[in-house]
Amino acid sequence: MNPRYQNIYRFPSVATRLRAGLALLSLAALPALAATPAELLAGYSAQAGAAASADRGQALFTSTHGKDWSCATCHGAQPTRTGKHAATAKAIGPLAPAVNPERFTDPAKVEKWFRRNCQDVAARECSAAEKADLMAWLLTLRP
Repeated sequence: MNPRYQNIYRFPSVATRLRAGLALLSLAALPALAATPAELLAGYSAQAGAAASADRGQALFTSTHGKDWSCATCHGAQPTRTGKHAATAKAIGPLAPAVNPERFTDPAKVEKWFRRNCQDVAARECSAAEKADLMAWLLTLRP
């Protein structure tokens, strides 16, 4: 082997190192992978740098935020029951984890729905503090 090219094969290329670094950074930007709604809540609280408030979460859920809809418009005033999408009339399963154990167990789905629903309700993404507050309130609800 030509000594000039010997180091090329010994060390990862710059592109490979860059891709690996970007992958690590993207993982750090997401909430920690959660197996339970409580773990997801802890991740949002840590991102917010403050404790979550169930009272603020309830207010966020029931109030409008510059648009016509609130969270309750589709999810219902009692998120322990099935809701109905305001535009499509499609049934929406209960939001409260105590009633619907599959809720808030997949971080990718949670982020997808927060992104969509916050745009529908507030015309922006929700902050980590708002997500934590909403989760804190939903975790207090019982069937």
